[in-house]
Amino acid sequence: QVQLVESGGGLVQPGGSLRLSCAYSGSIFNIPYMAWYRQAPGKERELVASTTNNKIADYADSVKGRFTISRNNAANTLYLQMNSLKPEDTAIYYCHAKKYSGTRYSTYWGQGTQVTVSL
Repeated sequence: QVQLVESGGGLVQPGGSLRLSCAYSGSIFNIPYMAWYRQAPGKERELVASTTNNKIADYADSVKGRFTISRNNAANTLYLQMNSLKPEDTAIYYCHAKKYSGTRYSTYWGQGTQVTVSL
């Protein structure tokens, strides 16, 4: 089992910045893929950014150039640096992990952290 705990959300004005953190614990070996998703009210959950063990990052078009995903294995923490925030970035942000157990992948989710971008 893998436990994921997000933090760092809050209220920020347009143009501002936030850094989300996701602390992971438990059986944390062989987690080759981690990502941030978000879900706005009335919308489906969408992929925001992902990273692999080879530190290959991928981003949704809507956040490219503004968000940066990073992973610190020594600290067991995944980050999402969000700059130039827009009202449309308002959502609950979820941490996601995919663990490989030798025969299959298992997926895990955090409880989410609210990000609100507003004046």
